[in-house]
Amino acid sequence: MDEAVNEPMNELKNATQNSAAVRGFTPASIPCTGAGGVENAIGAVQRFLRRTRAGALPAAAISGLLALGCQSRPAQPAEQAKPAAAPAAPEVGGEKVVTLRRKATREGANPEFLSLTLFPGRGMNVFQITADIPGKGEIPLLHSVSVEEAASRLTGAGNDAMGAASYSFGGAFLIPYPNRIVGALTPDGDSVVTSWRGHRLTLPANTQGKAPGARKVAMHGLILRDQAVDLQTLTTSDGQTETGVIHAGNFGGHWLSNTDIAFTIALTGDAVDASITAKNVGGEPEPISIGWHPYFSIPSGDRTQARLSIPAASMAAVNNYDDVFPTGKLKPIKGTVYDYNRPDGVPLDDRFLDDNFSHLTWSGGVMPVRLSDPKSNYGIEIDGISPEIKTVQVYSPHGADFAAIEEQFNFADPFGREWKGMDTGMVTLQPGHSVTWRVRLKLFTPEAAGK
Repeated sequence: MDEAVNEPMNELKNATQNSAAVRGFTPASIPCTGAGGVENAIGAVQRFLRRTRAGALPAAAISGLLALGCQSRPAQPAEQAKPAAAPAAPEVGGEKVVTLRRKATREGANPEFLSLTLFPGRGMNVFQITADIPGKGEIPLLHSVSVEEAASRLTGAGNDAMGAASYSFGGAFLIPYPNRIVGALTPDGDSVVTSWRGHRLTLPANTQGKAPGARKVAMHGLILRDQAVDLQTLTTSDGQTETGVIHAGNFGGHWLSNTDIAFTIALTGDAVDASITAKNVGGEPEPISIGWHPYFSIPSGDRTQARLSIPAASMAAVNNYDDVFPTGKLKPIKGTVYDYNRPDGVPLDDRFLDDNFSHLTWSGGVMPVRLSDPKSNYGIEIDGISPEIKTVQVYSPHGADFAAIEEQFNFADPFGREWKGMDTGMVTLQPGHSVTWRVRLKLFTPEAAGK
């Protein structure tokens, strides 16, 4: 004990005549820190002495106790706040939502993709894509709802009993048939019956037009509620990639063979690549088509000035825009209001679209469809890469702030007699064989279109 402490401690002992009291007060009992500081420490010494009847102490003695207590005790580190637990990833369809991400690197000078959100529990639905757009910042590219709202709708009950809510927002994949299949309705009204090469197909009737008495049809495939498995997220040099598999079997007893469907969805700054391979793992031949139903947003909300470009020569005639059943006739579009062949696009104006375009023009191994929003300085190109893509369905009703652009193998109602034996785009898969659908998204600014 150094001299500065020893001297007042000796004075303390002489003043109290109560060595027991002095021994009972330890340095650890002195509150050197905290609110009140020294005043609290002095008070603690004096209260102890009153309890032990030690009497008053000279100031020097109290100072000695303070010095001894405060020097003997190590400083206590401030209590560290516990880090907040990371929020649990939300679930949709019984599986966690997956979001691929990358950091912006272009400082707003050029457009770049930033994120992509998937619902593996709902057929690998591409729920949302975001991008950094010059002058706009990060914006959503797909017309969709919040994840929470989506989870409340995608319950498998009510309007979603057969998964139909999956194709009402975001970007659902449509397998083994995109678009409508008309066929004959069963007496209970629950199924549509059609045939392929003499084989009967009974499919769930999951939609109908809005007009009274509209006929129910099967639409947009059989994986809308399926869960993908074997999910893997891979980090690449400029983004992330997600892979997964749906073991579809015979699609719930509705199909002729068993099928595995492998997905690869890749995000980079320049592109979003979606690749789907369907393989016949059963013992019988089967028809297969693959398509996608992304609702591309028009960020400005002004559909009239948004521009659409489709390199097509024909469109399918339909009975009306409520049923949208094909008549089996293909109409040339050159010189009509449905001629969207200009590379920089044609304004959508106030024209209702729910039409299937065909006889597509390929250039450099791709079939490019473009949607641009000049008011937002934004454009997106949807490049078909698989040669099996035969048609593009475009859905954009009056007043909508989106255009659904669906690149698919087949024409609508591909098994229908109205086509009179025409090749309607369905791919025949022999056992052990596979087919791949691939599409790439790219960004552009409307001013640069065609340069």
